[in-house]
Amino acid sequence: MSHRKGEKQEPPFHVVHKLPHGDSPYVRAKHVQLVQKDPEAAIVFFWKAINAGDRVDSALKDMAVVMKQQDRAEEAIEAIKSFRDRCSKQAQESLDNVLIDLYKKCGRVEEQIELLKQKLLMICQGEAFNGKPTKTARSHGRKFQVTVQKETSRILGNLGWAYMQQGKYSAAEVVYRKAQMIDPDANKACNLCMCLMKQASHDEARLILEDVLQNKFSGSDDPKLRSRIEDMIQELEPLNTSPISNTATGLNLEDAFLEGLDQLMNQMTPYRLRRLPIFEEISPFRDQLAC
Repeated sequence: MSHRKGEKQEPPFHVVHKLPHGDSPYVRAKHVQLVQKDPEAAIVFFWKAINAGDRVDSALKDMAVVMKQQDRAEEAIEAIKSFRDRCSKQAQESLDNVLIDLYKKCGRVEEQIELLKQKLLMICQGEAFNGKPTKTARSHGRKFQVTVQKETSRILGNLGWAYMQQGKYSAAEVVYRKAQMIDPDANKACNLCMCLMKQASHDEARLILEDVLQNKFSGSDDPKLRSRIEDMIQELEPLNTSPISNTATGLNLEDAFLEGLDQLMNQMTPYRLRRLPIFEEISPFRDQLAC
């Protein structure tokens, strides 16, 4: 069909629906998922794509995400563990990210913590981002660059949250403080305050919450976050003042990982050569992580 000069042409169907081009099993799976909106049928087609060796990296990751949405997270975990050896080295990092989300949904906190520590070990060894200082990520269809520093802070934030689920608030406090040293934001600041409040360090919690309200951290202007802060401040009002928290006091360093955090965080370095360690000379910490 011809178009008149100046007339706006409609983009191709596969572009509108963000579909890969072609007629392979993986393409059919994406069509069923995004156009027909039949997640259970899409899972069947993703399996066919994996078995046919068609874009296995994407098929396994996409299938696991759909399974999670269908409350089949346990099945998704087993699928990733069973078939990730068919995926490329470049896909392993993103599969780990999906696996961490699945562990979180299933309440498998110990496995989540171990995988988060493995990801930090990869950063220490220069293996993160496939040997590059940044990676391209995608969110809601938009691409953006993520630095190794931001990724480290994100992982530490997730690790802190996992410790909180176990009731290990002193450990979570240590981790959140280190995350804030690298890439501070308002959400992690609030989680740090929750840890402090659980340990009766009310004065320091108040100070941090006031800093958030004064927009000293990125994300401070989020209405939901500010509402959460107001609730936390109200909870603090009737409580007695307390001394500033000392993270070393009473901290049960049962996890060898925590013992190496200070050394690890104090040795952040710029990217140089092909080695990505945000840290240098960290073999003691690396040995602890590997335990």
